[in-house]
Amino acid sequence: MKKILYLLVQCTWGLLATLVGFFFFLANVKHEHKWYRCAIDTKWNHWGGLSLGLFIFTPKDDVSNAQEIRVHEYGHTIQNLVMGPFMFFLGLISVAWGNLPCFKEKREKRYTACFVEAWASRWGELVTGEKAIW
Repeated sequence: MKKILYLLVQCTWGLLATLVGFFFFLANVKHEHKWYRCAIDTKWNHWGGLSLGLFIFTPKDDVSNAQEIRVHEYGHTIQNLVMGPFMFFLGLISVAWGNLPCFKEKREKRYTACFVEAWASRWGELVTGEKAIW
């Protein structure tokens, strides 16, 4: 029942991010995919993660902190459930934090120094009971 409710909300209230995630999914269709909790997890050739609605993109399992990244990205899916179309603004903050050179030093000291990222790790740990990246 929880999975059905999760999917329903991701595909309605969270549709904007889920649609963008679907296009990323199609672009990475040749990579390995599996269910992680209620999200579709794509193992991509990248050191970091990305969450777009129902879809998460995480490093392959041979990357040392892949599972912690997976939990963190799942936390972003919970944010999307809560924020719906307003997740767009949190997504902009997250993308800026993860990519702009002006944040590089702070990001390297503690990735979750940005409130959006800390929130995702907290929710990921709360919902999964597993350790997220901090």
